[in-house]
Amino acid sequence: QEKSSRLSAALLGEDCEISPDQLYELLKYAALGKCHNAAQPSWCRIYHQSHLAGVVVIVLHEMSQLHFYKFYLQFKHLRRVFRHRFTLAPSANFLASLYGEGANLKPQNTAQGLTSPSSECVPKSSNLQCDPIIRKYGGKKRGLTSYTLTLEEQKKNDYPIKGSPGSRGYIYTECDQQRTDSSPLFGLDCEMCLTEKGNEVTRVSLVDAQGQCLLNELVKPETTVVNYRTRFSGITKKMLLPVKTRLSDIQTRLKKMLPNDAVLVGHSLNSDLQALEMIHPSVIDTSLLFARNEGRRFKLKFLAKAVLGKEIQCEQKLGHDPAEDARAALELAQFFIEQGPAKVVAELNLEMLLTNERLAEVSQNKASLQPQGCRVQKQLKEPPRLPKPCFLDYLQVTGQKPLLLGRQELDSSGLCQSNLSTSNKQILQRALEDVPLSTFSIIQFSLGPEYTASRWLAGLCEKVRSKLTDMLTIYAGPFEESFCLKSVKKEFGKCGPIQSLTVVTETHQPYVCIQYEVLEAAQLAVESLNGAEVAGSCIKVQRPVTAAMLDCDVLIKELELDVENEGVIYVAGLKKSLTETDLEEEFSQLKDLETLFLPKDRQNGKHRNCCFLKFQKPQSALDALEVINGWTVKGSKLRSRNALAPGHLWRWICLMNHSNGKQGGNMLHKKMEQPSDSEQDLRKKVKKLDHHIKKLYRSLQSNTLCIVLFPGAN
Repeated sequence: QEKSSRLSAALLGEDCEISPDQLYELLKYAALGKCHNAAQPSWCRIYHQSHLAGVVVIVLHEMSQLHFYKFYLQFKHLRRVFRHRFTLAPSANFLASLYGEGANLKPQNTAQGLTSPSSECVPKSSNLQCDPIIRKYGGKKRGLTSYTLTLEEQKKNDYPIKGSPGSRGYIYTECDQQRTDSSPLFGLDCEMCLTEKGNEVTRVSLVDAQGQCLLNELVKPETTVVNYRTRFSGITKKMLLPVKTRLSDIQTRLKKMLPNDAVLVGHSLNSDLQALEMIHPSVIDTSLLFARNEGRRFKLKFLAKAVLGKEIQCEQKLGHDPAEDARAALELAQFFIEQGPAKVVAELNLEMLLTNERLAEVSQNKASLQPQGCRVQKQLKEPPRLPKPCFLDYLQVTGQKPLLLGRQELDSSGLCQSNLSTSNKQILQRALEDVPLSTFSIIQFSLGPEYTASRWLAGLCEKVRSKLTDMLTIYAGPFEESFCLKSVKKEFGKCGPIQSLTVVTETHQPYVCIQYEVLEAAQLAVESLNGAEVAGSCIKVQRPVTAAMLDCDVLIKELELDVENEGVIYVAGLKKSLTETDLEEEFSQLKDLETLFLPKDRQNGKHRNCCFLKFQKPQSALDALEVINGWTVKGSKLRSRNALAPGHLWRWICLMNHSNGKQGGNMLHKKMEQPSDSEQDLRKKVKKLDHHIKKLYRSLQSNTLCIVLFPGAN
């Protein structure tokens, strides 16, 4: 367990609902980690992120929380394997922000959690210590000698070293004087062409600490040029024709120009010194100075713009200007030394700037790939709007190759394209082959458009609402004609909070219909009061009898065994005056108690007469049940049982109770409805989907974070 990757999160009460932004936090940190300056999610924690083998997001199109409850028994594998479940706050733009506007949803204002300047612009102080610059140099401001490369660093980064076999015949600058923090800095840059010998210098520039150009010379290579690389070097055949200067001339001039304590500055300076065939003992390499994780390096062009606000290596120019590049590298080193590492990291946040720059390029590319007619039409009506970057764009610009399969897929250029003809079985087969090859995958399964009609969904919603209401409802009786309703309410109220209580008078003797607010209370009433004497009568307690309720006992048993209810018990009969502090004190003697959740009335904010206790170990929860049943707390006798409704389901029931005026079922007059053919077909489809998820899940590598998303139909 020590080296595995684990996800921990509280799952009781308010913690069972998350926002799209919070899901983004989780996806971003899981996919990128600290090496891309991603922060731990604010609402949960991933341990050992670097050990994650990958991230897989399974999207079940046209399905929502409603479908999960309606087909709970059919989702046999899903509910047994996935230990963490959350209600995702509605967001019409969430899928579009995951894989682009091709998701047939309204475009969002920003790529949530990725490009918002308010949340990402400045790194939190807690994250500064994780930055590679701070890890390498510390936070304090230091002199220039602290940033020159050590001999070991020079060897590691392929610098020519005095006495090494690879540097035989190289010219040593003989600048052997001890360096101090006031030693002079010189910027150096070369341009090379490809010759028969390899890379040979064709232009050299040297600038002093004031940025003045001391040397800017064309050099005739020793052998024939194979490729002038004009686009980068700016060198043409015509330019080199009259040149007489040779490499040996440049070596002699540089050796004379550099003082004994000179510090050379350049960007990837090792390649310049290798091409010059010269050895210099003291260097600052800006590609290493502005350190990144995993050996990656910022380009000089990006650093010049992000740090100095200067545009260099412009496309309008013919190739690079070595004097400009040498000056930029020098100024970058001077800025770093003057400001210090902490200020560089806190104020610049270079990783985020680079990502935003690349995302802007992705948006430009997407816009350029739109059909010409579409672009013209848009320009007539409004200024052209660049497509918003999405999460997959973000992964691509950080060097990853995400996988998108199903209703939308990525084409060869990385754009999201619709693909409606592929079956779920075909998608599964491709996923089994391709998911192991990707570190981030989105796999989309679909029910089909025939199940998205609002009327059909409304009917499904009503059936779920009706069944849950019936599960919350019990009938008790028969009672004597003159029975005391108050004593009945008091006795049944000990099982948990009551939503409504009515007397049934259509029967020979009166019965009472009670609708509870939580499933546990209704089940506790059935278990503890059936056959008991209440208000002077020996009564029977049962739930409504309807076609939908025939599998109620099976559903109750499966809910009790649900992984989310593992180690959680329900306690009723509490006095409403008790606070969480009081209860924590009362239950402190219970072994391995982890969390206590005391529900509140959603309207008046007052505590209910029940609570939920979560234990670290399932056995500790079972032991607590034996202790608590019959326990008296401040005059109240407690009743308890295993929990049935996870936090997200409990909240959903509460919302339905407040939006539904229904007073429970009527076991005498209710029509016995048969499920429609389309519902039976859907039940089969859901069962197949569950099997697909099972197959895909079992194929995943160990330590893969897998998220199943029910995005809803509207």
